[in-house]
Amino acid sequence: MSAAILPIEQKLGLAAWAALALLQLLWHGWLLPPQSVPVALVLAIAVIPLLLPLAALRNVRRALLWVGILALFYFCHGVAEAWSAPTERALAIAEIALTLLLIGTLGAGVRRPRR
Repeated sequence: MSAAILPIEQKLGLAAWAALALLQLLWHGWLLPPQSVPVALVLAIAVIPLLLPLAALRNVRRALLWVGILALFYFCHGVAEAWSAPTERALAIAEIALTLLLIGTLGAGVRRPRR
């Protein structure tokens, strides 16, 4: 399916997915890299799960569903970091907002069957 004919909620979902992956790279790789664990390990744990649904990208709805399920982990991570790490609070709130946007686009894309 061409990007031009995707519904707006799927376009928003794809944008939120890309922004969430970019946020992980920036957060853990550049802005606040871990001090006691190798950066590559943290990036692998944070980014690779977001890349796995690319295998299903031919079916955008299925790929977004996979990412939406994965986004629950990122939502929990964002809440935990926002609560416990004041230096990372802004990044954590951005992570929470992106996951909510992503999950919200899944709900907005559901069509009710006609009677």
